[in-house]
Amino acid sequence: MHVQRKKRATSPTKALSAARLDEMHDAGEALIAHLDVTKASRPGRPVQRVNVDFPVDMLQAIDREARRVGVTRQAFIKLRLADTLTTSR
Repeated sequence: MHVQRKKRATSPTKALSAARLDEMHDAGEALIAHLDVTKASRPGRPVQRVNVDFPVDMLQAIDREARRVGVTRQAFIKLRLADTLTTSR
């Protein structure tokens, strides 16, 4: 007889409630370890890939700030560009 077993969670961390994530965000804690961003997308916003060359020292500064904020390098660059574009309107 074949016994069906419950699948193990693929995430290495325990699932958190939305309320707990809100608390962590408000406290300035890094959230990236608790999020699965591999399939994240914004509906209705097509994506086009681009390549950008950065000087090494600028890339190191970007990486430091991304770690401080708790996001990936790519997410940090997108956040800063979005902030700049929305404030310059």
